Amino acid sequence: MRLYSLSVLYKGDPKVHLLKAAYDVSTFNFFQRSSVQEFMTFTSQLIAERSALGSRASVKEQEYLCHVYVRSDGLAGVVIADNEYPQRVCFTLLDKVLEEFSRQVSKMDWPSGSPATISYSALDGYLSKYQVQTPCR
Repeated sequence: MRLYSLSVLYKGDPKVHLLKAAYDVSTFNFFQRSSVQEFMTFTSQLIAERSALGSRASVKEQEYLCHVYVRSDGLAGVVIADNEYPQRVCFTLLDKVLEEFSRQVSKMDWPSGSPATISYSALDGYLSKYQVQTPCR
């Protein structure tokens, strides 16, 4: 069971844009890592764009399961995990992250924010905290 990506996005007019993200691509070949990360960013934006305000969904994309939560205020979160990771845990994580993000980052910064301008550093910590370590066999 593995988490690969945790993203916070803003679903505004006319499109969705990434505010902050954390990735764990350590299990991929070194030369594939940047393209895998690009794929995860693109997929997160696409899924958030296609989801209605106030909705939750889980979407299968290739060998990944993408869990999206779009709040009614336009703040969205996407977790990309493998198929074995529990869905309930993903949505608990998204609730927690979006609630904390909305308290720490001003709503006025969401429409124009980007990963470079948004000051929120907790995503990497959440990604590693919720990572399930499988025991060696």
